[in-house]
Amino acid sequence: GLPPLASRYDDVEALTWTPTRFPGVQMKMLMEDKETGLMTALVRFAPGAVLPDHEHVELEQTWVLEGALEDDEGIAPAGNSVWRPAGTRHDARAPTGCVTLSFFLKPNRFFDAGA
Repeated sequence: GLPPLASRYDDVEALTWTPTRFPGVQMKMLMEDKETGLMTALVRFAPGAVLPDHEHVELEQTWVLEGALEDDEGIAPAGNSVWRPAGTRHDARAPTGCVTLSFFLKPNRFFDAGA
């Protein structure tokens, strides 16, 4: 019911962690434009959780708030960020768990059997 140009304020603590189809990976959607795919989300990985093989269709940016996120190219510990250009393909792991703030211009394309 808000006017198109009104600011949107979130009570992030009150938002629900929503499970994804990947075991141990949950999200709190902060902003999503379903028409364009633009999305901002908090993503929580349980210790040992893996986001399987996927491609970033457009630019992706992630700031690690807690724990560490890693892939075969490196590790982003808490307080650091990683961004990936369009076309990047990898899996993402959190051996000790993590919470990230992630920005996507388009949704990821997954290559696992559930895609």
